[in-house]
Amino acid sequence: MNPSSKSSCLQSYRLLMYNRALHPELFKVVGRRTVNHQGYEFESWIMPGGHLMRFQHDKGCATEVITAQEDGIPDRGILAALPCAGEREHEQPFGEKIKSFVTVQTETLPDTLYSATYLELTAFGKESGALLHLWRDEDGGKCASILDIQRYRREVHAQAYHLIATGGIVLRSQSIFEHTA
Repeated sequence: MNPSSKSSCLQSYRLLMYNRALHPELFKVVGRRTVNHQGYEFESWIMPGGHLMRFQHDKGCATEVITAQEDGIPDRGILAALPCAGEREHEQPFGEKIKSFVTVQTETLPDTLYSATYLELTAFGKESGALLHLWRDEDGGKCASILDIQRYRREVHAQAYHLIATGGIVLRSQSIFEHTA
């Protein structure tokens, strides 16, 4: 694969923040988990190469999507749309009672380092009971999406890892969703 193909694959990834819930039929959802805890509901979906997380408390709703999908993404309720390439941090209030903070880091790795990272992160996903989806890309390379969640009294912490063999792409994100009362 030439360097421009690697770059264009990585450049298609975006972080989207919504102040509303989204419908699963908009995405290729392959795994789902819901947590009801201490007055909030947290739902997470995993997709090949992406994820969606929804945090709902009282009447407020915060939704984070990381995806390379270009078609069928709604505009209504979008608060932020940021490219994932490189490193970035984003803090987003959702009304007065909910806020989120997310960091995203992407890197392109050579084949041997990508393979070692793939083995390490898929083992972590299996050991931790994370949402885990394994598949092969068009070139037959091993890919993975992993979403690990920890719940707390007023917040949820989530770590996501998306490994795309074409281009040796590793996209990592850490998100915190919290409510103030």
